[in-house]
Amino acid sequence: MSRRRRRFDDDDAPPPDRRRQAEFEPEVEVEVDGPPTGDRWSTWADATRGPRPVPRWLVTDEGAVDTELGVLKTGKEADVHLLERAVPDGPACLLAAKRYRSAEHRAFRRDAAYLEGRRVRRSREMRAMTHRTAFGRDLLAGQWAHAEFGALGTAHAAGVPVPYPVSLDGTEVLLEFLGDPSGTAAPRLAATRPTTAELHDWWHQLTEALLGLARLGWTHGDLSAYNVLVDDGRVVLIDLPQVVDLVGNPHGSDVLVRDVRRIGEWFAARDDGIDPGALFHRLVAEAGLS
Repeated sequence: MSRRRRRFDDDDAPPPDRRRQAEFEPEVEVEVDGPPTGDRWSTWADATRGPRPVPRWLVTDEGAVDTELGVLKTGKEADVHLLERAVPDGPACLLAAKRYRSAEHRAFRRDAAYLEGRRVRRSREMRAMTHRTAFGRDLLAGQWAHAEFGALGTAHAAGVPVPYPVSLDGTEVLLEFLGDPSGTAAPRLAATRPTTAELHDWWHQLTEALLGLARLGWTHGDLSAYNVLVDDGRVVLIDLPQVVDLVGNPHGSDVLVRDVRRIGEWFAARDDGIDPGALFHRLVAEAGLS
């Protein structure tokens, strides 16, 4: 069988040697299709999701896009960012993204309170968290995110006024945004100037919220006028990764005393007719500690 040789003229150069060409040609980055607009695709598909039923306002379409709108709050342990989750030319909602800091940028002040009364299955992990190694601090970040997401889910299902926990993805907890549609967050209690009628209404709401936690056997663990929001007249508890088991934690009663004293002082300073001591005794009875 004869073989035919292909002839090349000046306008028909021979095919290049691909191996030699690769040595001299720069690499060309291929852009992978991303969100049509925004910073990332919705994490809803792969994240751990909040309790059912899912609120009607929440966008759960896997084709939705998350867009960063700025920082709502910075802290030593975590920062809270404002996100818009939207379907292109479709529905949208605002979310608060609480992101726990990496080991090298974080200074957990409440690690001891978190570890007290809690244990992880692997002793190596517990030692790492106790001694605050870089590995241990990263573990703690995940533990705090998981603890907050779990506490919010349980509290929300029990009717306690807390932000709806949308999802958990690593060290990011996505939460219901509390504020107006323009992205202005609801004020913390500490930033408000209530009338006498509002003050008594908020104290009543707060009392019911804390009684709800007590029925679960919990106290907030870091309660103050900075960890309570007032969303259009509705009192909402926030920042719950450190909820304390009133029975399982040996310092549970002391933490309850501190929680009631700190929040009670803020209210009593504005109306001496408010009695934090009476609230404490109601919580003790509700939790079955008396």
